[in-house]
Amino acid sequence: MTKLISIKDMSNDLKIALLKELGYDSDGIFVLEKDGDKHIDKYINEPVRVDNMFIYPGSVVILDNNSLSISSFLEEYGDVFG
Repeated sequence: MTKLISIKDMSNDLKIALLKELGYDSDGIFVLEKDGDKHIDKYINEPVRVDNMFIYPGSVVILDNNSLSISSFLEEYGDVFG
C-alpha cells in the first residue's frame, strides 16, 4: 500500500533536498531539470514552483499542485490508489 506524505508544510530547504535525491534541482523558486532548465508541468505547460509542487506517490512525476494537472495525470495513467 502506498503511503501518502504531505510536503505542503515542509520547508523549501527540505523540498529542495528531496528534489536532489530524485535527480532534480532548484534555484530556490523553481524545480530544475538536471541540465538546469525549469521543469515544465506537461498538463499546464508552466514551470513548477518548489512551493507548489506535487510529487505523485510511487513515482518521480512532479506536477504543479492544481486540480487540472492532477486530474489530467490520473486520466492519462489511472489512479494507483483505486
